[in-house]
Amino acid sequence: MEIAVIGNSEFIVGFRLAGIRKTYAADDDRKLVEQITNVLEDEGIGILVMNGSDMARIPQRLRITLENSIKPTVIAIGGEEGGLSIRERIKRSVGVDLWK
Repeated sequence: MEIAVIGNSEFIVGFRLAGIRKTYAADDDRKLVEQITNVLEDEGIGILVMNGSDMARIPQRLRITLENSIKPTVIAIGGEEGGLSIRERIKRSVGVDLWK
């Protein structure tokens, strides 16, 4: 399983430097939706990282799909997360509360 990152150029550059290969630039709403759709279709991706403010920019139906997604597990960083905490997402994805 790989990690994918979607966001504007400034957001993804740090992840590229950290060695994450699947980074996708999305500087406008159309490109953002297109990149999310592509990542959801890629079965090799286990975690999708996005900027929390980008979550607010996508259509509600797609946002609900991401919030309920188990594979990939979607992690929103910064801004409004608009859903579950990272702990709750990991618990739902793995099936066990790793903090206990």
